[in-house]
Amino acid sequence: MPLKGYEATLEDFRPMQERCSNCLGCKFVPFEKIKSHRFGRNCPSVWYHNFNTYSARGRFQLGQTLQDGYVEWGGQAVDAVFNCQACGACDIACKITRFNLEPLAHNIALKERAVEKGLAPPELEAAVRQLSGRKTMLPAVKKEDRTAWASELKLKDLSAGETAAYAFFPGCQYAYNPDLQSKARLQVKILLNAGVDLGFFGSGDMCCGGRAKQMGFRKAFEQEAGHNAKIWTKVRGITIVTPCSDCYHAIKRQYAALGYTIKVVHTSELVGELIKDGKLKFKKDLNVTVTYHDPCHLGRLGEPFEAWDGVEKKVLNQIHTWDPPRPRYAGTCGIYDAPRKILNAIPGVRLIEMERIRENSWCCGAGGGCGLFNKTYASAVASERVAEALSTGAQTIVTGCPWCGINLKAACAENGGTMGVADIMDLAAQSLL
Repeated sequence: MPLKGYEATLEDFRPMQERCSNCLGCKFVPFEKIKSHRFGRNCPSVWYHNFNTYSARGRFQLGQTLQDGYVEWGGQAVDAVFNCQACGACDIACKITRFNLEPLAHNIALKERAVEKGLAPPELEAAVRQLSGRKTMLPAVKKEDRTAWASELKLKDLSAGETAAYAFFPGCQYAYNPDLQSKARLQVKILLNAGVDLGFFGSGDMCCGGRAKQMGFRKAFEQEAGHNAKIWTKVRGITIVTPCSDCYHAIKRQYAALGYTIKVVHTSELVGELIKDGKLKFKKDLNVTVTYHDPCHLGRLGEPFEAWDGVEKKVLNQIHTWDPPRPRYAGTCGIYDAPRKILNAIPGVRLIEMERIRENSWCCGAGGGCGLFNKTYASAVASERVAEALSTGAQTIVTGCPWCGINLKAACAENGGTMGVADIMDLAAQSLL
């Protein structure tokens, strides 16, 4: 089977559709990691919809029956296809019990086929039209306003020929969202104060396109990736630093799968190194108890891409294998330690972990476009995470992604709770600046 990963089509997954053994591992945190019945689930989609078709196992069956013509494209079939955050929790759990299935890639392939058939939710279609015209999927914004957040910083403009070791890539939320623009400036000031040679891409700054890929719009993603890679690679030796986990994943995994070699770090990684090297020293005691939410695209989906070119084989016509062995993205090598080291280094910050953490973290609910076309579902998923955070006794949920922060903050407000939500760099800035 010519399954190379990124370029796989729905038909390429037929052997996996038939091979799924219905073990149900895709619905739960790996059993040895479950700490309680209350927080033992891992897939938001099947947890919320409570119907097997909304699980990775169900979507393997759905993909097979759609190809065979037993089920028509439309109705609940399409609903099950798109009500997936592309969070990857099913993928990680599956790789504990199996080694030869790719549920996440299959789920995205289902979305891509639905998009090809013109069956995507209209809210997603509108977002991608926005991406094509204004180079962002955020509504009611103007491309010419994208750099307003940086107007007072006097950053090097790499699009104008200046050079720097690092390029700050804020992502759409930090660039346009008025509640986050000041936070982007704070992050830049932290890096500049530590002596980081930093610039940005000025008028050449645009959306990474990663969420388009999550939603099934492959061509739109490839267009944005190609545009950005063309601009970024002109600056020799540049490293992108971004505060957005979606941008991080898109550049580290999805751009690499297209053949673009671009160095990227999350702000927590770079700040962690600066602390280690003694270039940043915290001053103020914050006296706060926090719990950390691992963003899906920074954590379990934050592992580097590994190219593979091989074939599927069977030993004695029974035991499945790959020749040569395929990379196995088990989620364990994502970005987990850097943000926790920062929290542990800030005076007065006490970190209490939730039950579902690291590669088994519960999604915030905002991924895969679900927050655009099924807000009730996205809100319920976020509320489940807030309930888990509250059970720790912490005062604040800390995360490393603006999308997570926005959805979790909305859930806190809807539930009338007093729990705060902060980006990890918010806390760092409070103690540093």
